[in-house]
Amino acid sequence: MNSPMSPPFGLAEVPGAELVPHLPKVRIGYILCLATFIDEGIVLSQHPEIASGQTFLPPLHLFLLSFVTAVYWLVSIHRLHVVLSLVPGWKHPISPGRAVWFHFIPIYFLYWLYHWPEEAANFVNWRVQRRVVQPRNAGIIVLLAYFSLFLLGPGGLALLFFALSYVVAWVARALLTPLHLPPRNNEASS
Repeated sequence: MNSPMSPPFGLAEVPGAELVPHLPKVRIGYILCLATFIDEGIVLSQHPEIASGQTFLPPLHLFLLSFVTAVYWLVSIHRLHVVLSLVPGWKHPISPGRAVWFHFIPIYFLYWLYHWPEEAANFVNWRVQRRVVQPRNAGIIVLLAYFSLFLLGPGGLALLFFALSYVVAWVARALLTPLHLPPRNNEASS
């Protein structure tokens, strides 16, 4: 029987399950997005000239809130890749620092927004030992969410967190899945 402090259903025996609590907290990103959206609505109601395009600069508080939200999105990406790099038996091809900094390379970042979710999906498929996520689709979801920023402004950040939550949810499921590798030669002969 499990004690109150032990993980349920024998998850302590699943290598990598201890990494699930360290995955990014996407709900914090949603809260930041909601605060940005509310602040944007207040600013637009008080300054209609911004909505009509007469002035381009948003007030400092809206800019800072949008900036903090974008930084938290990058921190979440870093945290996701830290977790993936710590999974026993998996050699993650993207370092956490590279996962973040490649977002700042002009033009290349468009490919990068597609590539890192693709590698996370490859991990999920490896861990589960079958194709449950199309790597191409994971990359396309994040890329389309990024393009929504141009249509929705700061409100588009919520779609970026939605795309990130899609990737994080699959990684969490994969980490909770027992890894079934073929037995070693000495175990097969016993």
